[in-house]
Amino acid sequence: MAESHKLGDLQLAILRVLWEKREATVVDVLEALSDERDRALTTIATMLTKMEKRKLVSHRSEGRQFVYRALVSESQVQRSMIAELTSRLFGGDTTALVSHLLQEHEIDASEVERLRGLIAEQGSGKEKRRAR
Repeated sequence: MAESHKLGDLQLAILRVLWEKREATVVDVLEALSDERDRALTTIATMLTKMEKRKLVSHRSEGRQFVYRALVSESQVQRSMIAELTSRLFGGDTTALVSHLLQEHEIDASEVERLRGLIAEQGSGKEKRRAR
């Protein structure tokens, strides 16, 4: 089973900054998040320290500043959080999750075609694995 990444909104926002920039100081992260809400520099620094303890980020020293980088990829976090959501809300039933999304969200014709292509691709991949 994949590692579980239970992240709060601020943690996810910080990771998004790190994924985009590859590396960032506390000040860089604060500036990138300044549009969303006023936060103190110490709040970002504290959160990065907590995230480092959880092995979500690491840092290197550059002079007197720490430069942080993500240790987890965006796809790892998405996979983990979607698995958690599917498990908690839909009893692990992926079909129920997809059905809910289709029923509750407006999807245009181009998106439906894209989904059909993804489903067909997924199905053909399974057929190839069975043939081996």
